[in-house]
Amino acid sequence: MSAEHPGGLEGADPTAQLRALGVREGGILLVHAALRGTGLRDDVLLDALRTVLGPEGTLVVPAFTPENSDTSPAHRALVRQAPDPAAFRAAMAPFDPDRTPCPGMGRLAERVRTTEGAARSDHPQTSFAALGARAPELMKGHALDCHFGAESPLARLIAAAAQVLLVNVGFAECTAFHAAEYLVPSNPVRTYRAVIRDERGGRTWFEYTDAALDDSDFALIGAAFPAEHVRRGPVGRGSARLFPIREAVDHAAAWMSEHRR
Repeated sequence: MSAEHPGGLEGADPTAQLRALGVREGGILLVHAALRGTGLRDDVLLDALRTVLGPEGTLVVPAFTPENSDTSPAHRALVRQAPDPAAFRAAMAPFDPDRTPCPGMGRLAERVRTTEGAARSDHPQTSFAALGARAPELMKGHALDCHFGAESPLARLIAAAAQVLLVNVGFAECTAFHAAEYLVPSNPVRTYRAVIRDERGGRTWFEYTDAALDDSDFALIGAAFPAEHVRRGPVGRGSARLFPIREAVDHAAAWMSEHRR
């Protein structure tokens, strides 16, 4: 009779799998995960990640809220479903890093965001959440007009030589590639708008200009990423990729400079 993991998954120990994959104890790890089909609950994967990273490690997840911006497809989809679009817009709550959920980021991201001791960056559309030794340091100072550039947690993850773990998702979901868009001189910019709290605690629309983010070619960028940088293995019943963030961003910047017009 086979042993059964507490998460309900027979014959697989996600802690051992993560170690075998190469997740570093004491390191910084940016995780994108889709748990459907892995046989893992979000709490089980979170426990495994924190165990492998250890007390000196830090776990980071995207906690994006595109629904909070009227310049995003996610927001426009909600408006189309609303009986009264004007009333919907008027009732939108301002982004609150302590309370605003990130429903599109998956169960692991929500679990990290809501775990005691988590820190979250302040961006009203592209915040990150983190747990661990360096969480407050990595999450602070996320400029409201900078999605993934020099004044974002992503820049600090690159400086700290973080690893990226993709669980049951492909390179199309690799947020790290967005950092490369800030390194390509010809990359266009665009206007964004989001709801934030004003100085008196009320709500206001904040408009800003930043890089025109485009993830439509991320799968191609990932397919061209040299295999020598990527470790592959199972996590639960799903597949996973682990790679260094700096090499991924450098590769993406070179690819974009050659192929984007």
